[in-house]
Amino acid sequence: MTLSPASNSRVELRAALLSVAVGLLLSIFKFGAYFVTGSDVVFSDALESIVNVVASMAALYALRISHAPADAEHPYGHGKVEFLSAGFEGGLIVAAAAVIMFKTIEKLILRHSAVEQVGFGLAVVAAAMAVNGGMGLWLVRLGRRNGSLALEADGRHLLSDAVTSVAALVALGLVRILGWTLIDPLAALGMSLYIGWTGFGLMRRSAAGLMDEQDADDARTLETILQGHVGATGREPRICSYHKLRHRHAGRYHWVDFHILFPPAMSIQAGHDAASAIEGEIEQALGEGDATAHIEPCKDAECGLCRSAG
Repeated sequence: MTLSPASNSRVELRAALLSVAVGLLLSIFKFGAYFVTGSDVVFSDALESIVNVVASMAALYALRISHAPADAEHPYGHGKVEFLSAGFEGGLIVAAAAVIMFKTIEKLILRHSAVEQVGFGLAVVAAAMAVNGGMGLWLVRLGRRNGSLALEADGRHLLSDAVTSVAALVALGLVRILGWTLIDPLAALGMSLYIGWTGFGLMRRSAAGLMDEQDADDARTLETILQGHVGATGREPRICSYHKLRHRHAGRYHWVDFHILFPPAMSIQAGHDAASAIEGEIEQALGEGDATAHIEPCKDAECGLCRSAG
């Protein structure tokens, strides 16, 4: 079932609000587990949860703004705020990774200490892993379905938190079984590298969107549609050829412009109607957005469509 934009907006906002509430609750439990256990790997997990809360708040704000309609000052809408939100979240993740790495190295060099109450730490981290994993998968799927990078980024962050919880579980389990406490800070260092890599990935996607990087999937879809109308054997409405195809994202919204060539004998009204039909086909294929065609007369003496029309 396809939801209306207004319904999508309500679903996304509720999802982001739920993410904030769950993240805040898990952060409290994780920091409680850290103060009880003194574990570096639990601290890493807890710090990422705090970043989750702040990032979820940013995603919630971005989603509210992104659904605002276009206005005189923002004729292309407000969708790009989702790229800003994803970049902000990526920066927070990288900063958290740096803090984890610094604290862990400092503890290794200056004041390494034993891990206590390992069983309690295992229980808290396992529960957090299950909640974050389920919540993250739901947000990623919802974000992909609705074309929301802010929601997808929030979900991916929760999934990365679940992965770090797995690492924390393994490290704490080995500490409990083998008694080798050095595993704890080493696992924390590994987690910091993974978290940092995730953050850089989000920042790269954010920059790509802000700089209007062409989307490969969209390019294939657009070329398939336009090529299907080319020539005397193409489907209606037929065009001689096309060029100057450009497309970009503004968050979930797609903006496409291209030039299409028609036989010179075709009337302006017929060309306009054909262009409008192709624009509508593209908009339906991509989802929310706008496609604009520029009409030109074909000057190719060898064009089969022009010969058949003449």
